[in-house]
Amino acid sequence: MNPTVASAGLTDAQKTEHIKAVVRAEGEALRRRYPILLRQNLIGALILAFSLLGMLGCAALYYDGLIAWYVCVPLAAIFASFTHELEHDLIHLMYFRNKPWAHNLMLALVWLARPSTISPWTRRRMHLHHHKHSGTRTDLEEQGITNGYPWGPRRVLMMSDQMLSIWLRPLQMAKLARRFIKAQNPKSREEARALGREQLLGYLPLGRIYYTLWHGFILYHAANFVAAATGHAIPWPAFAAPTMHVIDFLAVTWLAPNALRMFCLHFVSSNMHYYGDIEDGNVMQQCQVLNAWWVAPFHLFCFNFGSTHAIHHFVVKEPFYIRQMTAPVAHKVMREMGVRFNDTASIWRANRWQATPAGSPDMVAVN
Repeated sequence: MNPTVASAGLTDAQKTEHIKAVVRAEGEALRRRYPILLRQNLIGALILAFSLLGMLGCAALYYDGLIAWYVCVPLAAIFASFTHELEHDLIHLMYFRNKPWAHNLMLALVWLARPSTISPWTRRRMHLHHHKHSGTRTDLEEQGITNGYPWGPRRVLMMSDQMLSIWLRPLQMAKLARRFIKAQNPKSREEARALGREQLLGYLPLGRIYYTLWHGFILYHAANFVAAATGHAIPWPAFAAPTMHVIDFLAVTWLAPNALRMFCLHFVSSNMHYYGDIEDGNVMQQCQVLNAWWVAPFHLFCFNFGSTHAIHHFVVKEPFYIRQMTAPVAHKVMREMGVRFNDTASIWRANRWQATPAGSPDMVAVN
């Protein structure tokens, strides 16, 4: 059906409601057809166990010399990508909602599997705000991973590393955090301070451990490479070699897989969301479907995120595996209603909804 015909005369709110109704109906039909899908808690727990065992299995195979590092890193990254989707579902209380101990245990384990991220308990507030105000000046979650930022080497570095995302624009990130906190409408100065502490401590402890190890690994080997290239040797202390032997193992089995997974996810997520010139709360303008052929290598490490995440903005309470199953129907109705597909030009206009003249002040991410 031609999108201009299917959606003719409908407001964006009406288009949104139509998409929601169709996608929800498909999800309900799937559950009737496959009753096992009603066992949502069980499925979530099994996926988590599968993911963790997969990562541990990769580590064991690498330790025993049965697979090379260049096999272990991408394979472990794929298993880790499942845990990101689980975390996202957990943030929306889709598993063990009525069993806090099980819910929080799952959150802790998915953070352990992918420690390069902010604490999931801190992220929950950011992510729920993202749904209410996606693509606006207070959307800290997406701007934190470079959505709305002009394309270039700096953005690539910031997509690759959450600490670099902060260190390469400290004043902007501080301004974004203050804007986000203000948007939470704190009732007192003390509540505002508590929100500030939550942001400041969001990477403790796992995130700080991860980046200390990851940056140490990179700096150590970079220093040795430069020293060897210039004909010098670095007099490392005696404990350096055995310590780095452990860190090297962790780099292959835990650190590098998450760096790869995170870059792919941030590239896809930051470029499928729109920023800056969209109507606040208008779901039709928040996301595109990004499933062009060239995105497939990125999707391998972020579980087809660009193809299915836009569905989530319409129907929030569907687990990630259901979105994969409803995608054919969802994509059809989304096309009919005029949701954009593969608007790759948005990458070069800093994720703006509309084309912006070169040099315009609106091309600055934080303004």
